[in-house]
Amino acid sequence: MTEAKAVEAATNNNTNHLADFDPHKKKPKRNKYAFACAILASMTSILLGYDIGVMSGAAIYIKRDLKVSDVQIEILLGIINLYSLIGSCLAGRTSDWIGRRYTIVLAGAIFFAGAILMGFSPNYSFLMFGRFVAGIGIGYALMIAPVYTAEVSPASSRGFLTSFPEVFINGGILLGYISNYAFSKMKLQLGWRMMLGIGAIPSVILAVGVLAMPESPRWLVMRGRLGDARKVLNKTSDTKEEAQERLSDIKKAAGIPEHCNDDVVQVAKQNTGEGVWKELFLYPTPAVRHILIAALGIHFFQQASGIDAVVLYSPRIFEKAGITSDTDKLLATVAVGFVKTLFILVATFMLDRVGRRPLLLSSVGGMILSVLTLGISLTIITHSDKKLMWAVGLSIATVLSYVATFSIGAGPITWVYSSEIFPLRLRAQGAAMGVVVNRVTSGVISMTFLSLSKAISIGGAFFLFGGIATVGWIFFYTMLPETRGKTLEDMEGSFGQFRANPAGTKGVDNGNKGQVQLGTTTNNVQS
Repeated sequence: MTEAKAVEAATNNNTNHLADFDPHKKKPKRNKYAFACAILASMTSILLGYDIGVMSGAAIYIKRDLKVSDVQIEILLGIINLYSLIGSCLAGRTSDWIGRRYTIVLAGAIFFAGAILMGFSPNYSFLMFGRFVAGIGIGYALMIAPVYTAEVSPASSRGFLTSFPEVFINGGILLGYISNYAFSKMKLQLGWRMMLGIGAIPSVILAVGVLAMPESPRWLVMRGRLGDARKVLNKTSDTKEEAQERLSDIKKAAGIPEHCNDDVVQVAKQNTGEGVWKELFLYPTPAVRHILIAALGIHFFQQASGIDAVVLYSPRIFEKAGITSDTDKLLATVAVGFVKTLFILVATFMLDRVGRRPLLLSSVGGMILSVLTLGISLTIITHSDKKLMWAVGLSIATVLSYVATFSIGAGPITWVYSSEIFPLRLRAQGAAMGVVVNRVTSGVISMTFLSLSKAISIGGAFFLFGGIATVGWIFFYTMLPETRGKTLEDMEGSFGQFRANPAGTKGVDNGNKGQVQLGTTTNNVQS
Protein backbone atom coordinates (compact mmCIF):
# COMPACT_ATOMS: atom_id res chain seq x y z
CA MET A 1 0.00 0.00 0.00
CA THR A 2 2.84 2.36 0.94
CA GLU A 3 4.61 1.59 -2.34
CA ALA A 4 1.42 2.30 -4.31
CA LYS A 5 1.10 5.73 -2.64
CA ALA A 6 4.74 6.49 -3.35
CA VAL A 7 4.27 5.61 -7.03
CA GLU A 8 1.16 7.78 -7.21
CA ALA A 9 2.98 10.71 -5.56
CA ALA A 10 5.90 10.34 -7.95
CA THR A 11 3.51 10.25 -10.91
CA ASN A 12 1.77 13.43 -9.73
CA ASN A 13 5.13 15.12 -9.19
CA ASN A 14 6.28 14.23 -12.70
CA THR A 15 2.99 15.51 -14.10
CA ASN A 16 3.49 18.83 -12.33
CA HIS A 17 7.01 19.17 -13.73
CA LEU A 18 5.74 18.36 -17.24
CA ALA A 19 3.04 21.00 -16.81
CA ASP A 20 5.74 23.56 -16.04
CA PHE A 21 7.24 22.91 -19.48
CA ASP A 22 3.91 22.86 -21.33
CA PRO A 23 4.45 25.14 -24.35
CA HIS A 24 0.72 25.94 -24.45
CA LYS A 25 0.62 27.02 -20.82
CA LYS A 26 -0.49 30.65 -20.75
CA LYS A 27 1.94 33.04 -19.07
CA PRO A 28 0.52 35.75 -16.81
CA LYS A 29 0.27 39.20 -18.37
CA ARG A 30 2.85 41.76 -17.34
CA ASN A 31 1.55 43.69 -14.32
CA LYS A 32 1.02 47.25 -15.58
CA TYR A 33 0.85 48.83 -12.12
CA ALA A 34 4.17 47.28 -11.03
CA PHE A 35 5.55 48.32 -14.42
CA ALA A 36 4.57 51.96 -13.80
CA CYS A 37 6.00 51.93 -10.27
CA ALA A 38 9.31 50.52 -11.54
CA ILE A 39 9.55 53.23 -14.22
CA LEU A 40 8.94 56.04 -11.73
CA ALA A 41 11.43 54.67 -9.18
CA SER A 42 14.07 53.98 -11.81
CA MET A 43 13.93 57.54 -13.11
CA THR A 44 16.27 58.41 -10.25
CA SER A 45 19.00 56.60 -12.19
CA ILE A 46 18.75 59.15 -15.00
CA LEU A 47 20.55 61.51 -12.61
CA LEU A 48 23.74 59.43 -12.57
CA GLY A 49 23.54 58.59 -16.26
CA TYR A 50 23.14 62.22 -17.31
CA ASP A 51 26.07 63.29 -15.14
CA ILE A 52 28.36 60.59 -16.63
CA GLY A 53 27.35 61.40 -20.19
CA VAL A 54 27.41 65.18 -19.95
CA MET A 55 30.77 65.35 -18.15
CA SER A 56 32.52 63.37 -20.89
CA GLY A 57 31.93 66.23 -23.35
CA ALA A 58 31.74 69.15 -20.89
CA ALA A 59 35.25 68.28 -19.69
CA ILE A 60 36.64 69.40 -23.07
CA TYR A 61 35.23 72.91 -22.59
CA ILE A 62 35.79 73.11 -18.82
CA LYS A 63 39.50 72.46 -19.42
CA ARG A 64 39.67 75.27 -22.00
CA ASP A 65 37.58 77.78 -20.02
CA LEU A 66 38.99 77.23 -16.51
CA LYS A 67 42.49 76.32 -17.81
CA VAL A 68 42.88 73.23 -15.63
CA SER A 69 45.21 70.23 -16.02
CA ASP A 70 44.41 66.63 -17.02
CA VAL A 71 44.83 65.57 -13.39
CA GLN A 72 42.26 68.15 -12.27
CA ILE A 73 39.87 66.93 -15.00
CA GLU A 74 40.36 63.33 -13.81
CA ILE A 75 39.53 64.33 -10.25
CA LEU A 76 36.55 66.43 -11.36
CA LEU A 77 35.04 63.58 -13.35
CA GLY A 78 35.75 60.76 -10.90
CA ILE A 79 35.32 62.40 -7.50
CA ILE A 80 31.51 62.34 -7.74
CA ASN A 81 31.69 58.56 -7.32
CA LEU A 82 33.42 58.99 -3.96
CA TYR A 83 31.06 61.78 -2.92
CA SER A 84 28.16 59.43 -3.69
CA LEU A 85 29.42 57.10 -0.95
CA ILE A 86 28.01 59.50 1.62
CA GLY A 87 24.56 59.19 0.07
CA SER A 88 24.87 55.41 -0.29
CA CYS A 89 25.92 54.94 3.34
CA LEU A 90 23.04 57.10 4.56
CA ALA A 91 20.46 55.68 2.15
CA GLY A 92 20.04 52.27 3.80
CA ARG A 93 19.24 53.74 7.21
CA THR A 94 17.20 56.58 5.73
CA SER A 95 15.02 54.24 3.64
CA ASP A 96 14.31 52.07 6.69
CA TRP A 97 13.41 55.20 8.66
CA ILE A 98 11.27 57.33 6.29
CA GLY A 99 10.42 54.68 3.69
CA ARG A 100 11.63 53.86 0.19
CA ARG A 101 9.36 56.37 -1.55
CA TYR A 102 10.41 59.49 0.36
CA THR A 103 14.05 58.46 0.07
CA ILE A 104 13.58 58.71 -3.72
CA VAL A 105 12.16 62.23 -3.27
CA LEU A 106 15.16 63.15 -1.11
CA ALA A 107 17.58 61.84 -3.77
CA GLY A 108 15.95 64.00 -6.45
CA ALA A 109 15.95 67.12 -4.26
CA ILE A 110 19.63 66.82 -3.40
CA PHE A 111 20.65 66.26 -7.03
CA PHE A 112 18.53 69.25 -8.11
CA ALA A 113 20.52 71.49 -5.77
CA GLY A 114 23.81 70.04 -7.04
CA ALA A 115 22.91 70.54 -10.72
CA ILE A 116 21.97 74.19 -10.10
CA LEU A 117 25.24 74.81 -8.25
CA MET A 118 27.29 73.23 -11.07
CA GLY A 119 25.44 75.27 -13.67
CA PHE A 120 26.31 78.53 -11.92
CA SER A 121 29.90 77.61 -11.03
CA PRO A 122 32.26 80.61 -11.45
CA ASN A 123 35.45 78.58 -10.88
CA TYR A 124 36.90 75.09 -10.35
CA SER A 125 36.47 75.07 -6.55
CA PHE A 126 32.78 75.99 -6.72
CA LEU A 127 32.27 73.38 -9.42
CA MET A 128 33.78 70.75 -7.11
CA PHE A 129 31.35 71.80 -4.36
CA GLY A 130 28.42 71.42 -6.76
CA ARG A 131 29.62 67.92 -7.63
CA PHE A 132 29.85 67.11 -3.93
CA VAL A 133 26.16 67.95 -3.44
CA ALA A 134 25.09 66.15 -6.64
CA GLY A 135 27.18 63.13 -5.64
CA ILE A 136 25.24 62.66 -2.40
CA GLY A 137 21.98 62.67 -4.36
CA ILE A 138 23.39 60.12 -6.82
CA GLY A 139 24.43 57.87 -3.93
CA TYR A 140 20.88 57.88 -2.58
CA ALA A 141 19.40 57.24 -6.04
CA LEU A 142 21.72 54.35 -6.88
CA MET A 143 20.86 52.47 -3.73
CA ILE A 144 17.11 53.05 -3.46
CA ALA A 145 15.89 52.55 -7.05
CA PRO A 146 16.78 48.83 -7.41
CA VAL A 147 15.71 48.04 -3.83
CA TYR A 148 12.26 49.62 -4.25
CA THR A 149 11.74 48.02 -7.66
CA ALA A 150 12.74 44.55 -6.42
CA GLU A 151 10.40 44.84 -3.45
CA VAL A 152 7.38 45.94 -5.48
CA SER A 153 7.84 43.51 -8.41
CA PRO A 154 6.17 40.09 -8.77
CA ALA A 155 8.65 37.20 -9.15
CA SER A 156 7.57 36.53 -12.75
CA SER A 157 8.90 39.88 -13.99
CA ARG A 158 11.31 40.96 -11.25
CA GLY A 159 14.37 40.68 -13.51
CA PHE A 160 12.65 42.73 -16.22
CA LEU A 161 11.52 45.45 -13.82
CA THR A 162 14.64 45.55 -11.65
CA SER A 163 16.78 46.14 -14.74
CA PHE A 164 15.00 49.47 -15.27
CA PRO A 165 17.53 51.49 -13.19
CA GLU A 166 20.28 50.43 -15.59
CA VAL A 167 18.01 51.26 -18.54
CA PHE A 168 17.54 54.78 -17.21
CA ILE A 169 21.27 55.17 -16.45
CA ASN A 170 21.91 54.44 -20.13
CA GLY A 171 19.09 56.74 -21.17
CA GLY A 172 20.64 59.46 -19.01
CA ILE A 173 24.07 58.87 -20.59
CA LEU A 174 22.54 59.25 -24.05
CA LEU A 175 20.78 62.48 -23.00
CA GLY A 176 24.09 63.76 -21.61
CA TYR A 177 25.86 63.03 -24.90
CA ILE A 178 23.08 64.74 -26.86
CA SER A 179 23.27 67.74 -24.51
CA ASN A 180 27.02 67.97 -25.18
CA TYR A 181 26.43 68.09 -28.91
CA ALA A 182 23.48 70.50 -28.65
CA PHE A 183 25.29 73.09 -26.51
CA SER A 184 28.78 72.66 -28.01
CA LYS A 185 28.24 75.52 -30.47
CA MET A 186 27.42 78.04 -27.72
CA LYS A 187 29.88 80.54 -26.29
CA LEU A 188 32.66 78.71 -24.35
CA GLN A 189 31.79 80.23 -20.95
CA LEU A 190 28.07 79.46 -21.34
CA GLY A 191 28.00 76.11 -23.16
CA TRP A 192 29.36 73.76 -20.50
CA ARG A 193 27.38 75.51 -17.75
CA MET A 194 24.16 74.93 -19.70
CA MET A 195 25.14 71.27 -20.17
CA LEU A 196 25.47 70.81 -16.39
CA GLY A 197 22.64 73.05 -15.18
CA ILE A 198 19.94 71.53 -17.38
CA GLY A 199 20.44 68.27 -15.46
CA ALA A 200 18.14 69.73 -12.77
CA ILE A 201 15.08 69.12 -14.99
CA PRO A 202 14.82 65.31 -14.51
CA SER A 203 14.86 65.68 -10.73
CA VAL A 204 11.84 68.04 -10.86
CA ILE A 205 9.89 65.53 -13.00
CA LEU A 206 10.88 62.80 -10.53
CA ALA A 207 9.59 64.74 -7.51
CA VAL A 208 6.18 65.15 -9.17
CA GLY A 209 5.98 61.56 -10.44
CA VAL A 210 6.78 60.00 -7.09
CA LEU A 211 3.46 61.24 -5.71
CA ALA A 212 1.75 58.52 -7.76
CA MET A 213 3.90 55.73 -6.33
CA PRO A 214 2.86 53.47 -3.44
CA GLU A 215 5.23 52.65 -0.60
CA SER A 216 7.16 49.38 -0.74
CA PRO A 217 4.99 46.54 0.68
CA ARG A 218 7.99 45.10 2.51
CA TRP A 219 8.69 48.40 4.26
CA LEU A 220 4.98 48.68 5.20
CA VAL A 221 5.07 45.20 6.78
CA MET A 222 8.25 46.11 8.67
CA ARG A 223 6.24 49.01 10.11
CA GLY A 224 3.27 46.80 11.00
CA ARG A 225 0.98 48.32 8.34
CA LEU A 226 -0.37 45.03 6.98
CA GLY A 227 -3.54 46.56 5.53
CA ASP A 228 -1.61 49.05 3.39
CA ALA A 229 0.87 46.34 2.37
CA ARG A 230 -2.00 44.04 1.32
CA LYS A 231 -3.46 46.77 -0.93
CA VAL A 232 -0.12 47.36 -2.64
CA LEU A 233 0.52 43.63 -3.11
CA ASN A 234 -2.94 43.11 -4.62
CA LYS A 235 -2.10 45.75 -7.23
CA THR A 236 1.48 44.64 -7.96
CA SER A 237 1.01 40.85 -8.01
CA ASP A 238 -0.06 38.76 -11.00
CA THR A 239 -2.85 37.02 -9.02
CA LYS A 240 -4.64 37.38 -5.68
CA GLU A 241 -3.10 34.06 -4.60
CA GLU A 242 0.39 35.36 -5.33
CA ALA A 243 -0.36 38.54 -3.36
CA GLN A 244 -1.41 36.46 -0.34
CA GLU A 245 1.66 34.26 -0.66
CA ARG A 246 3.98 37.27 -0.91
CA LEU A 247 2.37 38.85 2.15
CA SER A 248 2.76 35.61 4.07
CA ASP A 249 6.44 35.34 3.14
CA ILE A 250 7.14 38.97 4.08
CA LYS A 251 5.35 38.58 7.43
CA LYS A 252 7.44 35.52 8.18
CA ALA A 253 10.65 37.35 7.29
CA ALA A 254 9.61 40.31 9.48
CA GLY A 255 8.78 38.05 12.44
CA ILE A 256 5.00 38.62 12.36
CA PRO A 257 2.85 35.54 13.22
CA GLU A 258 1.04 33.95 10.28
CA HIS A 259 -2.37 34.17 11.99
CA CYS A 260 -2.03 37.93 12.55
CA ASN A 261 -4.16 39.62 9.86
CA ASP A 262 -5.09 42.97 11.41
CA ASP A 263 -4.60 46.07 9.28
CA VAL A 264 -2.16 47.51 11.82
CA VAL A 265 -0.05 45.36 14.13
CA GLN A 266 2.68 45.97 16.65
CA VAL A 267 6.03 44.70 15.34
CA ALA A 268 8.14 43.59 18.27
CA LYS A 269 11.46 44.73 16.85
CA GLN A 270 11.61 47.44 14.23
CA ASN A 271 14.23 46.82 11.58
CA THR A 272 16.02 50.16 11.40
CA GLY A 273 19.51 48.79 10.85
CA GLU A 274 20.57 47.79 14.38
CA GLY A 275 22.53 44.56 14.35
CA VAL A 276 22.49 44.33 10.56
CA TRP A 277 26.14 45.27 10.14
CA LYS A 278 27.16 42.65 12.68
CA GLU A 279 25.20 39.99 10.84
CA LEU A 280 26.70 41.06 7.52
CA PHE A 281 30.35 41.30 8.52
CA LEU A 282 31.05 39.92 12.00
CA TYR A 283 28.77 36.91 12.44
CA PRO A 284 27.43 35.97 8.98
CA THR A 285 25.89 32.56 8.33
CA PRO A 286 27.43 30.62 5.41
CA ALA A 287 24.53 31.73 3.22
CA VAL A 288 24.88 35.41 4.16
CA ARG A 289 28.66 35.27 3.67
CA HIS A 290 28.17 33.82 0.18
CA ILE A 291 25.51 36.44 -0.63
CA LEU A 292 27.80 39.26 0.54
CA ILE A 293 30.77 37.98 -1.48
CA ALA A 294 28.57 37.56 -4.56
CA ALA A 295 27.00 41.04 -4.25
CA LEU A 296 30.24 42.92 -3.60
CA GLY A 297 32.12 40.88 -6.21
CA ILE A 298 29.66 41.53 -9.02
CA HIS A 299 29.74 45.29 -8.29
CA PHE A 300 33.55 45.34 -8.19
CA PHE A 301 34.09 43.50 -11.46
CA GLN A 302 31.36 45.46 -13.24
CA GLN A 303 33.34 48.67 -12.75
CA ALA A 304 36.91 47.31 -12.66
CA SER A 305 36.49 46.05 -16.23
CA GLY A 306 36.72 49.70 -17.33
CA ILE A 307 33.20 50.64 -18.42
CA ASP A 308 33.28 54.14 -16.90
CA ALA A 309 36.68 54.80 -18.48
CA VAL A 310 35.15 54.07 -21.90
CA VAL A 311 31.96 56.04 -21.27
CA LEU A 312 33.57 59.05 -19.54
CA TYR A 313 36.62 59.35 -21.74
CA SER A 314 35.18 58.25 -25.08
CA PRO A 315 36.05 61.63 -26.69
CA ARG A 316 39.68 61.09 -25.61
CA ILE A 317 39.64 57.50 -26.90
CA PHE A 318 38.28 58.64 -30.27
CA GLU A 319 40.92 61.39 -30.34
CA LYS A 320 43.66 58.78 -29.80
CA ALA A 321 42.06 56.72 -32.56
CA GLY A 322 42.53 59.63 -34.98
CA ILE A 323 39.33 61.73 -34.79
CA THR A 324 40.36 65.38 -34.27
CA SER A 325 37.19 67.48 -34.75
CA ASP A 326 35.19 68.27 -31.57
CA THR A 327 31.93 67.82 -33.48
CA ASP A 328 32.97 64.41 -34.83
CA LYS A 329 34.12 63.24 -31.39
CA LEU A 330 30.82 64.28 -29.80
CA LEU A 331 28.82 62.64 -32.60
CA ALA A 332 30.79 59.43 -32.04
CA THR A 333 29.95 59.54 -28.33
CA VAL A 334 26.26 59.96 -29.21
CA ALA A 335 26.60 56.71 -31.19
CA VAL A 336 28.10 55.07 -28.07
CA GLY A 337 25.13 56.24 -25.99
CA PHE A 338 22.63 55.07 -28.60
CA VAL A 339 24.15 51.57 -28.85
CA LYS A 340 24.40 51.29 -25.06
CA THR A 341 20.74 52.24 -24.61
CA LEU A 342 19.53 49.98 -27.43
CA PHE A 343 21.22 46.88 -26.02
CA ILE A 344 20.07 47.52 -22.46
CA LEU A 345 16.49 47.52 -23.77
CA VAL A 346 17.15 44.14 -25.40
CA ALA A 347 18.55 42.83 -22.10
CA THR A 348 15.44 43.77 -20.12
CA PHE A 349 13.31 41.38 -22.14
CA MET A 350 15.83 38.53 -21.82
CA LEU A 351 16.53 38.56 -18.07
CA ASP A 352 13.44 36.58 -17.04
CA ARG A 353 13.53 34.33 -20.11
CA VAL A 354 17.19 33.38 -20.42
CA GLY A 355 18.24 33.77 -16.79
CA ARG A 356 20.92 35.81 -15.02
CA ARG A 357 23.92 33.45 -15.34
CA PRO A 358 23.85 32.76 -19.12
CA LEU A 359 23.43 36.46 -19.93
CA LEU A 360 26.13 37.57 -17.49
CA LEU A 361 28.73 35.03 -18.63
CA SER A 362 28.15 35.65 -22.35
CA SER A 363 28.18 39.42 -21.74
CA VAL A 364 31.51 39.42 -19.91
CA GLY A 365 32.99 37.08 -22.52
CA GLY A 366 32.06 39.59 -25.23
CA MET A 367 33.50 42.45 -23.16
CA ILE A 368 36.84 40.62 -22.85
CA LEU A 369 37.13 40.10 -26.62
CA SER A 370 36.10 43.71 -27.34
CA VAL A 371 38.41 45.41 -24.86
CA LEU A 372 41.44 43.32 -25.85
CA THR A 373 40.81 44.07 -29.54
CA LEU A 374 40.47 47.77 -28.67
CA GLY A 375 43.81 47.63 -26.85
CA ILE A 376 45.48 46.03 -29.89
CA SER A 377 44.04 48.55 -32.38
CA LEU A 378 45.00 51.58 -30.24
CA THR A 379 48.50 50.20 -29.75
CA ILE A 380 48.92 49.80 -33.52
CA ILE A 381 47.67 53.37 -34.09
CA THR A 382 50.05 54.75 -31.42
CA HIS A 383 53.09 53.07 -33.00
CA SER A 384 52.18 53.89 -36.60
CA ASP A 385 53.67 56.86 -38.46
CA LYS A 386 50.61 57.29 -40.68
CA LYS A 387 46.86 57.20 -40.18
CA LEU A 388 45.53 53.65 -40.56
CA MET A 389 41.84 53.92 -41.40
CA TRP A 390 41.19 50.23 -40.74
CA ALA A 391 42.61 50.58 -37.23
CA VAL A 392 40.55 53.73 -36.64
CA GLY A 393 37.41 51.90 -37.79
CA LEU A 394 38.28 48.87 -35.65
CA SER A 395 38.77 51.08 -32.57
CA ILE A 396 35.35 52.70 -33.03
CA ALA A 397 33.70 49.32 -33.70
CA THR A 398 35.23 47.71 -30.60
CA VAL A 399 34.17 50.63 -28.38
CA LEU A 400 30.62 50.11 -29.64
CA SER A 401 30.79 46.31 -29.22
CA TYR A 402 32.23 46.74 -25.72
CA VAL A 403 29.36 48.96 -24.51
CA ALA A 404 26.84 46.70 -26.31
CA THR A 405 28.05 43.49 -24.64
CA PHE A 406 28.27 45.29 -21.29
CA SER A 407 24.70 46.54 -21.58
CA ILE A 408 23.22 43.18 -22.51
CA GLY A 409 24.40 41.51 -19.29
CA ALA A 410 26.95 42.95 -16.85
CA GLY A 411 25.23 46.35 -16.73
CA PRO A 412 21.66 45.44 -15.73
CA ILE A 413 22.35 42.10 -14.02
CA THR A 414 24.65 43.69 -11.43
CA TRP A 415 21.78 45.77 -10.06
CA VAL A 416 19.12 43.08 -10.47
CA TYR A 417 21.21 40.39 -8.82
CA SER A 418 22.55 42.41 -5.88
CA SER A 419 19.11 43.84 -5.02
CA GLU A 420 17.29 40.48 -5.05
CA ILE A 421 19.68 38.13 -3.20
CA PHE A 422 19.79 39.76 0.25
CA PRO A 423 17.25 38.66 2.89
CA LEU A 424 14.69 41.30 3.89
CA ARG A 425 16.40 42.06 7.20
CA LEU A 426 19.69 42.83 5.42
CA ARG A 427 18.46 44.16 2.08
CA ALA A 428 18.75 47.93 2.47
CA GLN A 429 22.20 47.85 4.07
CA GLY A 430 23.44 45.06 1.80
CA ALA A 431 22.37 46.93 -1.32
CA ALA A 432 24.00 50.09 0.05
CA MET A 433 27.31 48.23 0.52
CA GLY A 434 27.10 47.06 -3.09
CA VAL A 435 26.71 50.65 -4.24
CA VAL A 436 29.70 51.66 -2.08
CA VAL A 437 31.93 49.08 -3.80
CA ASN A 438 30.54 50.05 -7.20
CA ARG A 439 31.19 53.76 -6.73
CA VAL A 440 34.64 53.38 -5.11
CA THR A 441 35.81 51.16 -7.96
CA SER A 442 34.30 53.51 -10.53
CA GLY A 443 35.93 56.50 -8.80
CA VAL A 444 39.37 54.87 -8.82
CA ILE A 445 39.06 53.98 -12.53
CA SER A 446 37.72 57.43 -13.47
CA MET A 447 40.33 59.37 -11.51
CA THR A 448 43.32 57.37 -12.77
CA PHE A 449 42.53 56.55 -16.42
CA LEU A 450 44.35 59.49 -18.01
CA SER A 451 47.38 59.04 -15.74
CA LEU A 452 47.30 55.26 -16.32
CA SER A 453 47.16 55.80 -20.09
CA LYS A 454 50.23 58.04 -19.91
CA ALA A 455 52.10 55.53 -17.72
CA ILE A 456 51.44 52.27 -19.65
CA SER A 457 49.88 53.69 -22.87
CA ILE A 458 46.18 53.75 -23.68
CA GLY A 459 46.41 50.31 -25.28
CA GLY A 460 48.07 48.94 -22.14
CA ALA A 461 45.25 50.34 -20.00
CA PHE A 462 42.69 48.36 -22.00
CA PHE A 463 44.83 45.21 -21.81
CA LEU A 464 44.70 45.64 -18.02
CA PHE A 465 40.91 46.00 -18.11
CA GLY A 466 40.72 42.86 -20.23
CA GLY A 467 42.72 40.90 -17.66
CA ILE A 468 40.47 42.09 -14.82
CA ALA A 469 37.35 41.16 -16.82
CA THR A 470 38.76 37.65 -17.36
CA VAL A 471 39.18 37.19 -13.59
CA GLY A 472 35.62 38.50 -13.22
CA TRP A 473 34.27 35.87 -15.63
CA ILE A 474 35.87 33.11 -13.54
CA PHE A 475 34.38 34.63 -10.36
CA PHE A 476 30.89 34.80 -11.86
CA TYR A 477 31.09 31.22 -13.13
CA THR A 478 32.12 29.78 -9.76
CA MET A 479 30.29 32.02 -7.26
CA LEU A 480 26.94 33.14 -8.68
CA PRO A 481 23.97 30.71 -8.71
CA GLU A 482 20.93 31.31 -10.90
CA THR A 483 18.12 33.30 -9.23
CA ARG A 484 15.51 33.55 -11.99
CA GLY A 485 12.00 32.64 -10.81
CA LYS A 486 12.82 32.55 -7.09
CA THR A 487 10.82 34.70 -4.66
CA LEU A 488 12.87 37.17 -2.64
CA GLU A 489 12.07 35.30 0.57
CA ASP A 490 13.30 31.97 -0.88
CA MET A 491 16.52 33.44 -2.26
CA GLU A 492 18.69 32.75 0.79
CA GLY A 493 18.33 28.98 0.28
CA SER A 494 20.28 29.20 -2.99
CA PHE A 495 23.45 30.41 -1.30
CA GLY A 496 26.18 28.69 0.76
CA GLN A 497 23.84 26.50 2.80
CA PHE A 498 25.57 23.80 4.83
CA ARG A 499 23.73 20.55 5.34
CA ALA A 500 26.32 18.89 7.56
CA ASN A 501 24.65 16.83 10.31
CA PRO A 502 25.40 17.61 13.95
CA ALA A 503 27.96 15.41 15.64
CA GLY A 504 26.59 12.09 16.80
CA THR A 505 23.59 12.11 14.41
CA LYS A 506 22.97 10.17 11.25
CA GLY A 507 21.63 11.48 8.01
CA VAL A 508 21.76 11.20 4.27
CA ASP A 509 24.98 12.33 2.64
CA ASN A 510 24.24 14.50 -0.36
CA GLY A 511 27.45 13.53 -2.08
CA ASN A 512 29.16 16.81 -1.27
CA LYS A 513 30.42 15.80 2.17
CA GLY A 514 27.43 17.42 3.80
CA GLN A 515 27.74 20.84 2.29
CA VAL A 516 26.61 22.74 -0.77
CA GLN A 517 29.52 24.29 -2.63
CA LEU A 518 29.49 28.05 -3.08
CA GLY A 519 29.07 27.87 -6.83
CA THR A 520 25.97 25.65 -6.76
CA THR A 521 22.30 26.10 -6.05
CA THR A 522 19.89 24.30 -3.77
CA ASN A 523 16.16 23.82 -3.46
CA ASN A 524 15.78 23.17 -7.21
CA VAL A 525 16.43 26.73 -8.29
CA GLN A 526 14.81 27.38 -11.64
CA SER A 527 17.24 28.13 -14.44
